[in-house]
Amino acid sequence: MIIEPRMRGFICLTAHPKGCEQNVKNQIAHVKSKGSIDGAKKVLVIGASTGFGLASRITSAFGCGASTIGVFFEKPASEGKTASPGWYNSAAFEQEAHNAGLYAKSINGDAFSNEIKQQTIDLIKADLGQVDLVIYSLASPVRLHPVTGVLHRSVLKPIGATFSNKTVDFHTGNVSQVTIEPANQEDIDNTVVVMGGEDWSMWMEAMKNAGVLADGAMTIAYSYIGPEVTEAVYRKGTIGRAKDHLEATAFDISESLKSIKGKAYVSVNKALVTQASSAIPVIPLYISLLYKIMKAEGIHEGCIEQMQRLYADRLYSGNEIPVDDKGRIRIDDWEMRDDVQKQVADLWLKATTESLTEIGDLAGYKQDFLNLFGFGFEGVDYLADTNELVKVASISE
Repeated sequence: MIIEPRMRGFICLTAHPKGCEQNVKNQIAHVKSKGSIDGAKKVLVIGASTGFGLASRITSAFGCGASTIGVFFEKPASEGKTASPGWYNSAAFEQEAHNAGLYAKSINGDAFSNEIKQQTIDLIKADLGQVDLVIYSLASPVRLHPVTGVLHRSVLKPIGATFSNKTVDFHTGNVSQVTIEPANQEDIDNTVVVMGGEDWSMWMEAMKNAGVLADGAMTIAYSYIGPEVTEAVYRKGTIGRAKDHLEATAFDISESLKSIKGKAYVSVNKALVTQASSAIPVIPLYISLLYKIMKAEGIHEGCIEQMQRLYADRLYSGNEIPVDDKGRIRIDDWEMRDDVQKQVADLWLKATTESLTEIGDLAGYKQDFLNLFGFGFEGVDYLADTNELVKVASISE
């Protein structure tokens, strides 16, 4: 079939297998260009198919030479209907890993469930024995709680007061005002259950009890802080409460891993175009301004540049892992530089539909968004008849 991008709001309903493959190959090439990292050798990535999780898996495999198991919840293709981009990414990753002589297997299912946790533990026992790094990079709007059976839905809302500010429709470039009503307590509680640290803790507890964590094993989860302009809807909103919970959970996990000299960290990453961030009002406008500045300064990074730097300069540099006053690893350091944030704040005041094409990088935002679904890559013939029915080598559907 000829596969074209079909948009609905902030999601794309189609994905291109050859484009996703090119995306994976580009990320692998970046990691290899930076040289080898003396890091983890057996890695589990929970949420391994897109964004920071995929970049973590690629960095583990092609930077550290690690055997990797990836857990994700993606949709395979059916006749005439494309798979989700994460499915195609994972198929391409496994193919490239196997070509390089690296162990790589994947599990497709609900990572919140006890069944998938057990399936993963069984695979580790059978193939790797133990793992020395666990990346937790789940992004889901809903969670079926494995104990209570309740389905929880997260929301993106401010807390305490109605929020109004600028946002942009990144498809049209139209800058407008958005108003979001505040969350109630149930909204906050549900968002923390979905996006907080409980599931991360459950994973680590189950793995520790099963004996599949190596001595000195490390686990990393990802967070975001961001600037003042986004904090009402992000860091001081419902999602921020969930991130507070996630960050607090790191200390609890570290305590429980003391017996194996293990440690849990939260890495605070840079603002990037993801399916999740595209759905958050205000964030697309902030990112388009941020990209313009960081590209001009020569300090712009995508997911793979962030993860390669996290591994090489923070986790496995040979020195003690540097953390901030709240125990977090900061790989958002270039984004949050005072000079960068001052420029963003100045541009924010000037941002209108008319001015954004000049003062922002909306074209870069759109390009990154299309790339998420395998579109817009050089070297891919998008007019060619393409087989949508791609398999992930280690998964029998």
